Amino acid sequence: MIDGHIHIERGPYNLDWIDKFVEIALKKHIDEIWLLEHCYRFKEFIPMYDTVCTYSEYIDKWFHSKAGVFCLNDYNKLIDKVRQNQYPVNIKFGLEVCYFEKYEAFIANIVKNRELDFLLGSVHFVENFAFDHRPEHWEGVDVDHIYKKYFESSINLAKCGIYDGIAHPDSIKLFGHKPSFSLDEYYDILAKNLADNRMYAEQNSGVYRRCKDTAELGMNRKLLQSMKAHGVKIITVSDAHCPEDVGENIPELLRLIEKV
Repeated sequence: MIDGHIHIERGPYNLDWIDKFVEIALKKHIDEIWLLEHCYRFKEFIPMYDTVCTYSEYIDKWFHSKAGVFCLNDYNKLIDKVRQNQYPVNIKFGLEVCYFEKYEAFIANIVKNRELDFLLGSVHFVENFAFDHRPEHWEGVDVDHIYKKYFESSINLAKCGIYDGIAHPDSIKLFGHKPSFSLDEYYDILAKNLADNRMYAEQNSGVYRRCKDTAELGMNRKLLQSMKAHGVKIITVSDAHCPEDVGENIPELLRLIEKV
């Protein structure tokens, strides 16, 4: 089994911290773990977030409490240390990079020659709106408009040619908001573009872990059907942010894939 999305941000950049993730993976019969960091953790990516910080005082405070704590060279040094050791599970390293239109060249330039195993694209902001932080931020928001723009951005992410995969492809649903129109066409277009660009999609348990009362486990069934119909590779992931969450719901995610 694979857990293809595990954040290491809550601990130091040393081998003892990596060992904790490996230990839990072994206990949960996970054969391969993909470790990563959010791109905003690194100083190189800070300019991408100027408009979202200007848009929201909440995000401005949140961002500047977490962003730019490392340079990418710090991360590469950790990766090199891990690669010099042998582990009982296979370990890959990557980055989760927020997708912002018009920053494609900026992102591609930063990540080139970094010797990462994978680059994961994610949509966390829709027209600068941070839809996945707090449910109360949705008050007064045009749900149909946000859903439309979310999937348009996701499709552009798939088309841009930078990323190896897309993170939590329908995380917009996490607080239970639903559009008044069918998403089937968006699902199909997104899946087709992922397939055309040989990208994988995540079957992710992180949104469900955060919002069990409002979010379903993994992708919406119809989205999953579209992914499989177009032959998109699907990777099971926990979206863990601490060692204890590694492997969470991976067997169930696999069963959901098999049922479709």
